[in-house]
Amino acid sequence: MLSVALRTLRARWVTFVGSFVALALGVALLAVMGLVLASSSAAPDRKPERFAAAPVVVKGADTLRVPTPIGDRVQRLAHSRAVPAEAVTKLAKLGTVVADRSFAVRARGGPGDLVGHPWSTAAFAPYTLDAGRAPRTADEVVVSGDWARPGTRVRTDRGTVRVVGTVTDRGFEDAVFYTDTRAARLSPTSVQLTVDADAAAVRAAVGKSAGIQVLTGDARRYADADPERDSAALTAMNAMFGTAGGVTAFVSVFVVASTFAFAVAQRRREFGLLRTVGATPGQIRRTVLAEALAVGVLASATGCALGAYGAPLLAERVVDAGLAPAWFVIGDPTWPYHLAFWTGLLVALCGAIAASWRAGRTNPTQALREASVDGRAMTWGRWLCGAGLLLTAAVTLGLALVSDPGDLLHRKTYVSRPMLLITALALLTPVVVRPLTRLLAWLPARLPGAGGMLVRENAAAGVRRTAAIAAPVLIMVALTGSLLGAGATLNNAKAAETRERTTAAFVVTTTGGPGFDAATLRELRHVSGARISATASSAVYVLEDGVALVRSEARVAQRASLAVTARLPLTAGKAADLDDESIIVNEEWQRHTVGQRVRVWLGDGTRKTLRIAAVMTTGTGNNGVYVTPANAPGAMVDRVDVALTDGADAGAVAAGLRAAVRASGAQVLTEDQWIRATYPQTNRTTRLGFLLVLGISLVYTGISLVNTMVMATSDRVRDLAVLRLAGATRRQVLRLVGAEALTVVAVGALLGLLVAGLNVAGMWGALRLLSVPGTIELPWAAIGAAVGACALLAVLASVVPAALALRRRAVELAGVPE
Repeated sequence: MLSVALRTLRARWVTFVGSFVALALGVALLAVMGLVLASSSAAPDRKPERFAAAPVVVKGADTLRVPTPIGDRVQRLAHSRAVPAEAVTKLAKLGTVVADRSFAVRARGGPGDLVGHPWSTAAFAPYTLDAGRAPRTADEVVVSGDWARPGTRVRTDRGTVRVVGTVTDRGFEDAVFYTDTRAARLSPTSVQLTVDADAAAVRAAVGKSAGIQVLTGDARRYADADPERDSAALTAMNAMFGTAGGVTAFVSVFVVASTFAFAVAQRRREFGLLRTVGATPGQIRRTVLAEALAVGVLASATGCALGAYGAPLLAERVVDAGLAPAWFVIGDPTWPYHLAFWTGLLVALCGAIAASWRAGRTNPTQALREASVDGRAMTWGRWLCGAGLLLTAAVTLGLALVSDPGDLLHRKTYVSRPMLLITALALLTPVVVRPLTRLLAWLPARLPGAGGMLVRENAAAGVRRTAAIAAPVLIMVALTGSLLGAGATLNNAKAAETRERTTAAFVVTTTGGPGFDAATLRELRHVSGARISATASSAVYVLEDGVALVRSEARVAQRASLAVTARLPLTAGKAADLDDESIIVNEEWQRHTVGQRVRVWLGDGTRKTLRIAAVMTTGTGNNGVYVTPANAPGAMVDRVDVALTDGADAGAVAAGLRAAVRASGAQVLTEDQWIRATYPQTNRTTRLGFLLVLGISLVYTGISLVNTMVMATSDRVRDLAVLRLAGATRRQVLRLVGAEALTVVAVGALLGLLVAGLNVAGMWGALRLLSVPGTIELPWAAIGAAVGACALLAVLASVVPAALALRRRAVELAGVPE
């Protein structure tokens, strides 16, 4: 049987090219994913940047640690605490103490992400002057880089300043240095400081003050801005490649199984002949599995080689795109190659198992006398698996809608859920091929000429062929519609939710920095005809089930002003009941009954017990909690909603608001402008992950389409020759082949649209249950592009082989003696 399998591979190499390429690409991607994971897990920590030359950095508490029966639970605080004054007094006795301050600066003609610091901290990077001198007065600054030279006057949101010096750009930030006095006025709060003293003495002075960190050596990097950005970027990158790897495994099994199944269907007569000469069912099955084994070994080895070559190139691309730190490189671990190779081999064997079972059941004489029309395309196993998966998809969707509709809005759910429906419909495709093809070809079949009728009957008669070609189109359209449609539907619902909750005529927002200063807020409150609601961002933490420390985003507002500009989606209670001893929560909280008291930790880690004043719907997850400023220490106003008083002129109010914020550089937007500006967008990493998944699917779709169409066309050469002998011209035959390919692509596209529609409809149903307004959004342009690409590939892969075959005389192709 092994020799038969090897001869079959040589004779029918076209049949196995698609499976080989699909497996090789899948193994390559798995190898790349493993190499990325292995390299990122062994990644070095980032070195200190702003404090590389600082002796000791003392940082206030920035994490909340809550003990539970199964260990401490830790969350990062929304507002870091300053180092206590008594600790600063003790540290000052040990050596020089320099308070660090960082604040955003917007300068005309300058970089968009300027950061202000006191000049005394410049030496800790270290920054050194390369031109000019240090600042001495409040209107003097030193800048990094060459965007402004000494003597230049620059207009900023912090006032007009004169550049008196420049320092060499260190690469990690664009800095503006003020005098220490001016920096303290612009940023009164300091949460970390440097101490020129012995580290052991500093630790002894600090003692066991809650949460205070004494940072030395490489640990000083935790005093830099966003010290965890490397791990966050690597986590997002790993999640992206993990999703792509899962889809790769799914699609490659799908393609390999489909290819082997169609190849077995084409070789019924060949297997029948083997059975006639004495081959047992077991020998036939072993032959098919041996073919899969040979293809799997070669493809897996090739995939590992491609992965070794492609991983470093991919690492360079993700670094250039900002998805990974600049230092990220691929290491030299070996386990990813073992994982990829054996996974690829397993995929090949799994894809061939069903085909080998069907091959082994071939009757010795039945295949030899079977007509070209497909008979029983649906086996009991296929019926059971298809119906079972379809039922599973329906039941799990129903249970999710009843028990936890919010789960359907999570990315991991709407990425994985389509797989069930895709597999179910692909298994059941032979059932719907005939009715769908007859429906699609109904009008062409009634037009003059026999072309439409032949397209309809050929597609309907070759059920297995049509199903094998339609399956990859189904995958591509279903994934495109489900992934992009789910994201668009969710973003549209979030925007509608925001619109429903906002009653403000104008929204004033900062363009950078921590928030509005007190002077700007006073100016806004004095604008005639405006009623303002100043709100801030914070967080609240709650311990659920005694073991899970959950963070909820919080909006900080005064109850009197909140009712003026917001329409909260309440299910119980009243927003007017919010006070300094209460909180407004949503239904997602474990305890959400009005009047109940809940123990929470505020944004700075302060523990407090608050009464539930009102309860909101869960929504899309944007409905956090509301607290008053007394329960958000450290939160700065970052948004001001403005309503109009009775009879106020909107234009005059807008002009007054712009005048009030002119010095701070804040934006004054109408409600519609603000909603458009803040319209939810799929984040960049998720979007790139979707594009990667869809790109992989398109490649596999192309491989499967081309391979199956070439196989199917080569198997129909005699039928095409008979048409030529019946009087059809070569061009008419090729048009017929192209029309059949388009019909089959249309069948796959309709089934893919059905899957996408069901998935997005399930998400829409979840949104309705969560009381979120919104509509179903399908990415018609992307779906059209996917269908167009599939149609082009299918037509080329069918017409080109047919044209090459028809170059021979029709009587030779048909086997008719002259």
